Order: sequence, then C-alpha cells, then structure tokens
Amino acid sequence: MKRFLLRFNWLSFVSMLALITIGAFVLASAGAARGGVFASHWKSMLGTAAVGLVFYFVLAFLDYRTVMDWIAYPGFGFALFLLVAVLLVGTTQFGGRRWLWFFQPSEISKLFVILCLAQLFGAEGELFRGQYGFRGFLAAGGLIAVPCLLILLEPDLGTTLTLVPALLVMLLVAGVWRKGLVVLLAAGAVAATAVLGAVYEAERPGTSPERRAAILRYVPLREHQVSRVKTFLFPERDGLDSGYNLRQATMTIGSGGLVGKGYGKGEAIRRELMPAMGVMNDFIFCVWAEEMGYLKGSLALLALYGLLCVSTAWTALVAGDGRGRLLAFGIATLVFAHVYVNIGMSIGLVPITGLPLPFLSLGRTFLVTVMCGLGLVQSVSLHREEKE
Repeated sequence: MKRFLLRFNWLSFVSMLALITIGAFVLASAGAARGGVFASHWKSMLGTAAVGLVFYFVLAFLDYRTVMDWIAYPGFGFALFLLVAVLLVGTTQFGGRRWLWFFQPSEISKLFVILCLAQLFGAEGELFRGQYGFRGFLAAGGLIAVPCLLILLEPDLGTTLTLVPALLVMLLVAGVWRKGLVVLLAAGAVAATAVLGAVYEAERPGTSPERRAAILRYVPLREHQVSRVKTFLFPERDGLDSGYNLRQATMTIGSGGLVGKGYGKGEAIRRELMPAMGVMNDFIFCVWAEEMGYLKGSLALLALYGLLCVSTAWTALVAGDGRGRLLAFGIATLVFAHVYVNIGMSIGLVPITGLPLPFLSLGRTFLVTVMCGLGLVQSVSLHREEKE
C-alpha cells in the first residue's frame, strides 16, 4: 500500500478536486442569481462528481492494461452504436440531436476512441510500429473518421475539434507515419485558412447576396456555423444579434479587472445580460473571471488546469508501456483542447461553439467521462512498475 501511495499522482488528483470545488462554487453563485431550477444545479454537479469519483478510484486501482484488454475494442463498438442511436431516436436541443435519454453519446465516445487507439498502437508487437507505417495511418484514419463523421452529423463540431487533436497527438507519439501526419496537419491548416478566407469574403461589408451565396456554396459549414465564424471575424457587427454573446462575454471578463467584484457580486448574470444556460455551461468562465478577477480568478484557474495537464503528461512520460503512454497523452490533450476552446471562445480567440469547461460547466456526461479518463491515467501511474 505504501508503494501505491508513493506512486499515486497527487498533483493530478488535488488539481482535479480543486477544479471541482471551484465549479461547485461558481455554479452556486450563478444559480443563486437566476433562481428557480438553476439554484440547485451546483448540487447536481456535486452529485455527478461523487459518481465520477467512484469510477475514478475503481479504475485507478484496477490495472489499466486489464481494463483496456476487456473494454477497448468492445467499448469502441458500443460507442458507435450509441452515436448511430442518437441520430435515429435522440432528443433534439438547440438545433442538434445530441441527447440519448439523460446522457450525450458523443462525450462517452471520446474516451472509448482514445482507449481503442491506445490499445491498437500501444500494445507490444503491434502491427503498425514505425515512422513510415502507412498501413497504420490508414487504419487510424478509418478508426477516427467513423465516429467523427457520426458526431458531425448531430451536428456537434465542438466535440470533433477537441477529439481530433487528442488522437493526432497519440498518433505522433506512437510514430505512425509521422511525415504523413505532418503533411495532413499542414493540409488541415491550409483548409481552415481557406474556409476562414471564404467566409470573410462572403460576409464582408459590400458583398452582394448573389456573390455571398456563390461563395458559401463551396464552404462545408452549416448556416449557424457560418454565423459563428462571421461573429469571430467581425465581432463589431451584429452586436445585438449573433455577436451579442461574444460582446457580453468579453465585457463581463474585462469588468472583473485584477481583483474582481467579489464572490456572488457579478453583475452580468444578475442583470440577465447573458442566457442562463449559456452561463451555466459555455460561458461559465466569464462568471468566475468577473467575480474573482484576473489574479485570483482567471490566472489561478489556468494554473490549476496547467498543473492537471502537465501532471497527466508526466504520467505519460514515465509510463511502463506504450498503451499507458498513449492513453495519458490522449487524455491530457483532450482536457487541454477543451480548456483552450472554451476559454478561447469567451475572449474571442476562436469562434463560439458549444463546449463545456472541464469541472466547471454543468455537463454531467462529460464530467463523468473525463474523471474516468483521469482515473485510468492514475492507474498508469500506480501500475507503471508492474509486469503485465
């Protein structure tokens, strides 16, 4: 037991608990300001976190290699089944079919896809080892494309934007056709730039409706996604329409200043300048930044996320085998991508997309999923010196 305690990644665990505590406090503040059903959301979040902690410790003390042997491939198949099911019988909310009863299959699928990729490319004697493994690249491409396509059909672009970076980092670490991956990343950057340029040309002042329609015909985005990109490119336009949330988000963060207005004293949520569910989920960072300020609010929060990601990456570096290494790098990148995109959209760094902030947003499915992932990473730390 003493050896287990010495190998336990306390930095990762304490950072996670600190973030959950902050999440409960900020949800309680935002919920109290709005009242009604929102007032008890912090209790729901803590209840979900308690369930997540049970899964966390169970997975942490089980050998991750045994867990992956049992659930990596069946779990991937189950995730695909759920993603198809939600498209057929799921509940439509906010313009997307993303809910299956009380959970979001797209969130669960993130963990299973990461597990499957780690199992496939991290096992000893695997078939696709080597820098020039073109077969491995094709296998990975097929494995990644199917769930990502199903998620995009919901549509849920935000989930894809966080899952794909995690999977690409895992492939780079595994050494799967690195030259090809670099070329693919470069092509992706060029394509993204081309899409931004096309939307800019279509939406800039003076563009005729006919020319706009002709340009957007070749842009692979839905109308609401084009609207979000337009808000990102022209934040000063449509301040009372599509750009309203971004404008209020940046103003709310800026109004907190260095020291904040004090816990429970934020004005944006109390004056109902932003939608209640948006504040409880996508823009929860704004509430924290306004009430606690830059120094003890934003900077402290980013430091905790940094500690969590770095400690998770450290577990990857000291892992005893390839599967543990890939799993830990995948989870670390997934958490980092969520933090980057969520906070980035609140400050105008990336286009707005519906994406929870880990441990703060009221996203129950994602909270349990990421805690399960971190529990498996803890297992990598605890069992790294054991023989399989």
